[in-house]
Amino acid sequence: MTDSPATVRPDRRAELAAGLARVRSRIAQACADAGRDTSEVTMVAVTKTYPAGDVVALAGLGVTDVGENRDQEAAPKAAEVAAAGVTPRWHFIGQLQRNKARSVARYADVVHSVDSVRLARALDTASAAARDRPLDVLVQVSIDGDAARGGALPGSADPDAGLDPVAEAVAGADALRLVGLMAVAPLGWEPERAFARLAEVAAGFRTVHPGAVALSAGMSGDLEIAIRYGATHVRVGSALLGMRPTLR
Repeated sequence: MTDSPATVRPDRRAELAAGLARVRSRIAQACADAGRDTSEVTMVAVTKTYPAGDVVALAGLGVTDVGENRDQEAAPKAAEVAAAGVTPRWHFIGQLQRNKARSVARYADVVHSVDSVRLARALDTASAAARDRPLDVLVQVSIDGDAARGGALPGSADPDAGLDPVAEAVAGADALRLVGLMAVAPLGWEPERAFARLAEVAAGFRTVHPGAVALSAGMSGDLEIAIRYGATHVRVGSALLGMRPTLR
């Protein structure tokens, strides 16, 4: 039987507490090694395929930021969590289709994956209609230039998918707020290489957008390297919640 927010099993709560302690220890050590303060790094608990009860339990353990990557799962989960009286900061971290912008704008506090001017405009329109405050946006960067995996292209003259046009579209939108960049390490790349490249892109980006200092990078297996290269948000799933079969 699937846990409901009101009936999270004590053993599951203990599992989550243990996972959280381990992840927090890793983040603290990575920050110490990098000469950074732990307050500079936000852990986003990636709860895709996990039930709303886990989100409620994590909130009870002090987790404030929760990430999802599929709207069809995230929208009802966010509603269920809200019905339980819990209000985490929701991060949408997956590739986003323009026809899902209206739904995402209703519950997400942050979107990490804007990678085209057309998507920025759709999200701006949706946010203006659905929200009473701007939606925080990170522009997703393609580190290796593989547009199929998502991400705006640094240095590209593409008027829809170049990093500069996308960032300008977000920065100029009335209902969006440009807060930084996000990237996923490309397949086949060592994390060190990927995050070093991202740090270079971010440094140049901040000369144009000095207020956009958020950098979303790193997951369960490589968060230490991401923190070393300046990540302000790490997206942690399996290391926190454990392995679980995909929910249908």
